[in-house]
Amino acid sequence: MLFNSIAFLLFFPTVCVLYYCIPLSQVKTRNLLLLAASYYFYMNWEPAYALLLFTSTVITYLAALGIGYFEGRRKKKLCLIASLVLNLAILFLFKYYNFLASSIEQVLRVNGLGIDMPEFGLLLPVGISFYTFQALGYSIDVYRDTTRVEHDFPTYALFVSFFPQLVAGPIERSNNLLPQFKQQHLFDYDAVMAGTRLMVWGYFMKLVLADRCGLYVDNIFNNLDKHNGGSYLVASLLFPLQIYGDFAGYSLIAIGVARILGFQLMENFRRPYFACTVGDFWHRWHISLSTWFRDYVYIPLGGNRVGRLHNYLNLFVTFVVSGIWHGANWTFLCWGALHGLLLCIEKALGISKQNYSGAKKLCHWAVTFVLVCFAWILFRADSLSDAATVVTGIFTNFGVPRLELANFFAIGLAITILFVKEYADEYQWKLNIAESESWFVRHVWLVTMIAYIILFGVLGGDQFIYFQF
Repeated sequence: MLFNSIAFLLFFPTVCVLYYCIPLSQVKTRNLLLLAASYYFYMNWEPAYALLLFTSTVITYLAALGIGYFEGRRKKKLCLIASLVLNLAILFLFKYYNFLASSIEQVLRVNGLGIDMPEFGLLLPVGISFYTFQALGYSIDVYRDTTRVEHDFPTYALFVSFFPQLVAGPIERSNNLLPQFKQQHLFDYDAVMAGTRLMVWGYFMKLVLADRCGLYVDNIFNNLDKHNGGSYLVASLLFPLQIYGDFAGYSLIAIGVARILGFQLMENFRRPYFACTVGDFWHRWHISLSTWFRDYVYIPLGGNRVGRLHNYLNLFVTFVVSGIWHGANWTFLCWGALHGLLLCIEKALGISKQNYSGAKKLCHWAVTFVLVCFAWILFRADSLSDAATVVTGIFTNFGVPRLELANFFAIGLAITILFVKEYADEYQWKLNIAESESWFVRHVWLVTMIAYIILFGVLGGDQFIYFQF
């Protein structure tokens, strides 16, 4: 069920009404309602894949019980390893096996060996990478003794499947979300309105910014042979805005939905295109994933507590793994490797986040923006050859880009609105009309934004980009 669908706009208010109609003291009953709603939400894509969600939940639940039950460190570690191996095996089978099999076949053919690897006609379950990482984070935290074992299975199952952030994050931590399922959540009008404003801004970013950019970007990248370098350049500059509006928009809707129900989810984006270094970009982009890799991959590898070259290797490996997490394609691996390389270069040159000002800040921002946009070409292209076509075409086949004026007017207006808001937030200007102290101003903003979304948004119900990961 998509957030930008009529089905969700009927589903969510129904869940809210039922949730708040249940007496405040009946926390477990409320949780059972949310659990049933979450599985219904997920089963709207493919009912059978709810079994995978349930299987991952059971594995990590039992592993945590084992870690809590056994005294010896060796037995605790075996429980953790079982959780990691079983969950990652499921993820590998559905997400990576066919890619690996076809890659092995190609390598063998180059060497004169025509061996056919078995393939499975399996669809990628929506959100499998997100809920798998969230569940594994819980197993690791229990093993590290930084979170308590959750003995109530329905409560833990709700933690893994909570519908606002189930299919595209934020990837929550057990220490933040699990305790909230044991609290009594009063109906709070201010919280409901705050959540609604977050949802509306998220819908603006998705429907007006991302989907309008997508009309152009998808047309160019899906038909490279019909366009020139000028169109490639425009599409390469619009895709960073498309993916930001799409994914940050989803995150804001998810956070807003949870807020209306009384839950606090972690921040997932913090104005990433204001970053002045690639490192700073990753402190602002998909924060829940970048911190997950920091805590569960980078630090266990040794982090920065090792020698310089070893530290660079840890950083590079972490981002290669991050690239692979995004998808079974060489483009994602190279995208992650490029970011890892850029971060290693920044460290070697001593470039770090500082309070730059004036021309120096502008220069650092411009370089960072160009590098990030260049890397996004790899992310968006269907293959490495397509990425090469785009990059070489910009420099060797440049021409007048094909533009649809009406669509670009809407895109330009959306970018202007986004820039003004994020610039004000970045430099703490008091221009946030949505959070005005005036009740009248806040509600006028809300009605105006809803009308604006209806007028300028792409209301076709397009899927969110990160659902494929």
